[in-house]
Amino acid sequence: MNINQRPFGYWPSSIFSILPEDASRVTWGGEVINYNSGGQHTTTQMGSGHFAEEGPGKASFFKHLNVIDGKQIQRAPRDPTTFMTKPNCYNIIDYGGFFYFGGPGRNPNCP
Repeated sequence: MNINQRPFGYWPSSIFSILPEDASRVTWGGEVINYNSGGQHTTTQMGSGHFAEEGPGKASFFKHLNVIDGKQIQRAPRDPTTFMTKPNCYNIIDYGGFFYFGGPGRNPNCP
């Protein structure tokens, strides 16, 4: 198997005490902790530090996202949605089947 096609992110039910059977939601993405030190947004970048619209070769991305259900069938996500809290600091663009995301953190539009 090509290293770029290897599956990852397997969490067996045995490691969860409150999720013994199945899940109703799966999420992918990035997260940054912002303590708002000195009243300013953190300079911590998300992903490569480039905004989603900078695209291939710059922005971080996920593609071929799938889950394996209880019957061991690989399935694409149903009804995907995007969510961002600070679009001037970090953003996301969904192209259906893959998405670009990221950002630099503090910048002139994200003080």
